[in-house]
Amino acid sequence: MNRLNEELAELRLRGRGNASHPEFAELTRRLGFEYNGMILHEYYFSGLRPAADVMPPQDSKLANALTEAFGSVDQWQIAFKAIAAMRGVGWVILFQDPVTKQLSDHWISLHQNGVPAGFKPLLVMDVWEHAFMRDYRATERALYIDAFFRNIDWEMVERRLEKDIAIRPAVAA
Repeated sequence: MNRLNEELAELRLRGRGNASHPEFAELTRRLGFEYNGMILHEYYFSGLRPAADVMPPQDSKLANALTEAFGSVDQWQIAFKAIAAMRGVGWVILFQDPVTKQLSDHWISLHQNGVPAGFKPLLVMDVWEHAFMRDYRATERALYIDAFFRNIDWEMVERRLEKDIAIRPAVAA
């Protein structure tokens, strides 16, 4: 991100910061992919901890919100896992609508495509091959999904639900 922003700044300084310059246009198009990829990975990793509970605490605000949106925490988990098991690479994200506070699950193929504007990510699962192919074969995606659920930091997910938790990127923007 830093290098990409520096290159764009340099192009603007040289008077090439407009759509008629293909290099500027292409780098600008990459901003969403690179930035969202960085942020989604920050949400993904900060939402995990070793040997966690498979489900959020039954009486938690998160469990209540999931039940309101999906009928039960179990029904939400079934739906989330079904999305994660779909063919393809991308992300499965539990979002909260900033206006209605309603929760919804989404499949995001590319980092910059399909992210609902303004929605807050609560739980992010990376289902690109690089997330699981080191530990599992391509045919063992279900094992990765189960392992993911054994390591969700439900306290972090609930804090995201209750507050606007800013994710601090590992790389300065």
